[in-house]
Amino acid sequence: MPYKITDKCEACGSCMDECPNEAIEEVDGKYRINPDKCEDCGTCIDVCPNEAITEE
Repeated sequence: MPYKITDKCEACGSCMDECPNEAIEEVDGKYRINPDKCEDCGTCIDVCPNEAITEE
């Protein structure tokens, strides 16, 4: 999985709402990408207003 949510994330939920595979989860107030569900579509990168998601 080439995507990672960085410390720039403000937990706004934009990525979670738009992920077609429900691969983004909230864990202890932080968002993370579940590699078992992620299909590398890039939607999360496109919708993040803080540019907090990067390619690993």
